[in-house]
Amino acid sequence: MLKHIYKYFIAALILLSGTLLSIAQNEISSPYSMYGIGLLSETSTGAYDAMGRVGYAMQDPYLINFKNPASYVGFDSLSFTADIAFSIYSSTLSTYSISQKATYARPTYFCIGLPVTKHWRTSAGVMQYSNLGYNILDIRDVKNVGTVNYQYAGDGGLLQLYWGNAFKIYKGLSIGLNVSYVFGKLNYEKAAIFDGTNFFHTMVNRITDIDGINISAGVQYFCNINNKHKLGFGLVYETSAYVWTRQTDYVYNFSSTSSTAVDTINYAKTKGNMKLPQTIGGGISYQFKEKVCVTADATWQDWKRYYMSASPNSENLKNSMTYNFGLQFIPDANSTKYFKRIRIRAGARYTSGYITIPTGDGNTAITDFSFSLGLGFPFKSYSFNSSIGVLFEYGIMGTHANDLLRDNYFRFSLHFTLQEKWYQRVKLD
Repeated sequence: MLKHIYKYFIAALILLSGTLLSIAQNEISSPYSMYGIGLLSETSTGAYDAMGRVGYAMQDPYLINFKNPASYVGFDSLSFTADIAFSIYSSTLSTYSISQKATYARPTYFCIGLPVTKHWRTSAGVMQYSNLGYNILDIRDVKNVGTVNYQYAGDGGLLQLYWGNAFKIYKGLSIGLNVSYVFGKLNYEKAAIFDGTNFFHTMVNRITDIDGINISAGVQYFCNINNKHKLGFGLVYETSAYVWTRQTDYVYNFSSTSSTAVDTINYAKTKGNMKLPQTIGGGISYQFKEKVCVTADATWQDWKRYYMSASPNSENLKNSMTYNFGLQFIPDANSTKYFKRIRIRAGARYTSGYITIPTGDGNTAITDFSFSLGLGFPFKSYSFNSSIGVLFEYGIMGTHANDLLRDNYFRFSLHFTLQEKWYQRVKLD
């Protein structure tokens, strides 16, 4: 009976996550998201998120790692695995003198993994790819006009639906491929609002619908030394994909008493394309028995070649490097005592930033640094290979230098990893 309930629970999670991801609204509030396609999510699955968002050289029979598709080959041959996560974000934007806080929550990802044949494993899932959300007010006095309120706003973002497959080539060596459908909507608004009732206000609205295919390929190699030490190496390449765009531009006037258009100045629809940056990443990991695991990743992204038809602010992008470091410690993975099987995770992440802001000292890069702590609690009542994980992440994006904004953010995440034997037949005596 318990197994039937467990299967229904997995099916319910699939339906729930699909619904939540389809209606999730981007509630972030960061002016830095106006550049490119918004702020990249750059998440791994929950366990690896807690280890500094690592993944290139990580592989586990009961964890899904979509950062490197070659890792799927490590899935247990008799198991089905599902992973779902939800996050709460708290952000404080500040200058030297003022600050603004925002809090929001959303589903982070949902994915499944399962074996197909002895040497073939597959995985599929959906996650946030980028987030767009900001609201800026610039008040200026214009000669012969008076006070003008310039408002800039944006919302939207992209989702990524992926299907991945991995194949075992030789002992310890595997290759994998993720094919992703990237889709979503980016909405930008600019308005000039005048004081008094003698003027019509002006609004410029650009809505861009985006969809297309992205592909990433990965390879992993693991070798054992004296049955106690295990070394892992991983490499991933993501194509510089072209994605299709459908852009609608509105320019209209509206009155001070209503935001409804009074006079449409311009209306146009155009089709174009977008070129996402190619990505090259590599990682290394070391594991001692089933007790300690240490890993590090490095990622290069070619944002200088990013392109979107009539894209605003694309000139403020540069190539970036990201470094991830992670640690996991299990007191005793084979102990019968529950608390000795709890997984303790920690990590750190630093990116040189792909956004630059023109300042008096030249262009200032918007760097991002974060560190994280996490715990993985096995399901004692059902399966130690299923778990509930918690993640605490704190980070700093941007700087106060040159009168720029700094974003101190905090994230709490709860993720469920559910594993069940699906390919075993029950023998009756």
